[in-house]
Amino acid sequence: MKSAEEKNVNKWLITITVMLPAIMEIVDTSVANVALPHMQGSLNAGTDEITWVLTSYLVSNAVVLPMTGWLARMFGRKRFLITCITLFTVASLLCGAAPSLGMLIFFRVLQGAAGGALIPMSQAIMMETFPPYQQGMAMAIFGVGAMFGPIIGPALGGWITDNMSWRWIFYINIPIGVIAVIMASFFIYDPSYLKRTKVAIDYWGLALLTVGLGALQIVLDKGQQDDWFNSPFIVGCAVVTAIALSALVYVELTHPHPIVNLRLFKNVSFSSGNLIMFAVGFCLYSSIMLIPLFLQTLMGYNATMAGMVLAPGGIATLICMPFVGAAIQRYDGRKVVFMGLIIGATSMFIMQRFTLQAAYMDFVWPRVVLGVGLAMIFVPLTTVTLATISKEEMGNATGIFNLLRNIGGSVGIAIAATMLARYSQFYQTSLVAHVNPYNPLFQSQFGTLKGALLGRGLDPVAAEKGAMKVLYGTVSRQAYMLSYNRIFFIVGLAFLIIIPLLFLLKKPAKHLPPPA
Repeated sequence: MKSAEEKNVNKWLITITVMLPAIMEIVDTSVANVALPHMQGSLNAGTDEITWVLTSYLVSNAVVLPMTGWLARMFGRKRFLITCITLFTVASLLCGAAPSLGMLIFFRVLQGAAGGALIPMSQAIMMETFPPYQQGMAMAIFGVGAMFGPIIGPALGGWITDNMSWRWIFYINIPIGVIAVIMASFFIYDPSYLKRTKVAIDYWGLALLTVGLGALQIVLDKGQQDDWFNSPFIVGCAVVTAIALSALVYVELTHPHPIVNLRLFKNVSFSSGNLIMFAVGFCLYSSIMLIPLFLQTLMGYNATMAGMVLAPGGIATLICMPFVGAAIQRYDGRKVVFMGLIIGATSMFIMQRFTLQAAYMDFVWPRVVLGVGLAMIFVPLTTVTLATISKEEMGNATGIFNLLRNIGGSVGIAIAATMLARYSQFYQTSLVAHVNPYNPLFQSQFGTLKGALLGRGLDPVAAEKGAMKVLYGTVSRQAYMLSYNRIFFIVGLAFLIIIPLLFLLKKPAKHLPPPA
């Protein structure tokens, strides 16, 4: 079968074709979050049960990501891409029509499995379609799409849920999926070097990958909720993860046709790029989880206003990405990543100074600074990491690269949630020591509050209880604020700690455009 170049397909048509399913998948990762309370009421589910709607999607997504390259070789990339888009679209229809929570979770597993391959395949196709000197711009365009999803996902999900029904957050995928399948049929071709091959199926690798990554995702997603290793379920999943992933490494390194090509990690530049992306995923996802939580629990913002704080940062990333894509065609991408990490750390250190008296713009501008930093990290890091990978292994490499970003994000969210719970207890214990009858400030505050409540007609006992309740609420909010500040500082340090890994990245070759 002829390649896209031989068929002379316009690269921008290919770009639109692969971006459609990629954006659809990215939006679906975040669109369901805001609809959970509505699903809970509609499906008569408990709080712990309804979160499996998110967990099931993430687990199946994580399992499929690293095996994308292998599946594309097994079935042919064009056929596999069209199958994934079709399955994702059908699963979206079934999710919207699900009569019970069990059925919804089952269909979300299907949707996550089909969606897992869409991002790495889209990335691999774009890296191959554009010539080397334009690959930075290709990744910038892909990055714009990747950032568009998290910006629009929660807002779109909230609007659809409020104005229509939570079921429509799944139904909107159907027309996009149909258009993507039609375009893929016409504009995507299997390259000549990626012919469909019949190879011995790595059954052990398939089983160990599914069990290991599935168990790991459950540990990270449910750990804080179940009090980590005090829960037999979490301990069991952690043991399964350790055994399965250790066995997977051995099996994949000895199998002639592994399902995940771990030999790619012999490439030092690829390994360090993946490690940096893991750390960036850790920093990005933890901060994006913490900011709206801070605003909604301590500042009294509603979901829409919290989204309005995050959105300008996403818009800053969108605006900067094309400029970064142009810059790395001329300058060393590693230096751009270095500046991005410094800017990311700076934004976290600014957030470390948040107070309970901060105004809307005090929250927005550090988020914009972070958005600029992320634009300077994602595009050049992807380009530099994948630049040394052969076209034959590009599907494998993009799958592993995206998996490590996602796992980094899951680890970041899990650690941030745990630190928030632990630090808030620590700071509350420290602050409560100052709330005693011998503290003049306490006496003054307590007297003022008690007097105000007595003035409202309460009896002395009720007024004392009310005053203590208000003071306890103040202490609790201050303790949580200090916890958020400490975690923002730690995330800022994480940005700085990974800078030495940049020295292990291979200096990208200068790819000049062809002469006029």
